[in-house]
Amino acid sequence: MQKEYTMVMIKPGSVKKRVAGKIISRFEKTGMNIEKMKLNRYPESTIKELYREHEGKDFYNNLIETISGQRIVVMVLSAKEDVIKKVRKMNGATNPVEAKPGTIRGDYGCYMGPDNVVHASDSKKAAVREINLFFPDFLE
Repeated sequence: MQKEYTMVMIKPGSVKKRVAGKIISRFEKTGMNIEKMKLNRYPESTIKELYREHEGKDFYNNLIETISGQRIVVMVLSAKEDVIKKVRKMNGATNPVEAKPGTIRGDYGCYMGPDNVVHASDSKKAAVREINLFFPDFLE
């Protein structure tokens, strides 16, 4: 069976609150593998490309401003199957107020906004695009 990959970003607020390690540990404890990981700052152009499907929405500009140039952790996670579904379930509802306790957003998030703890690919197609954005040589 071939591995499935996804991209996860730990957003600036989580890095600043020093909970990135706890979040990473949660993924590892489920048996997912960290294939690639880095802590870095990315320019506005990279963050705009990541969130291009949201361009024109009310929250878009604030989202780009909040993340651009700030320290974030990006990583490629893998599992034998359903890694995208598993990660999104672990992350919880996008709005931390609606996220169940025990999920990453439920435990570490405070409000709905551009810095809602984590981002994760929502499909295989998105995962390929997002992984290539941050790790261009990984999926060759």
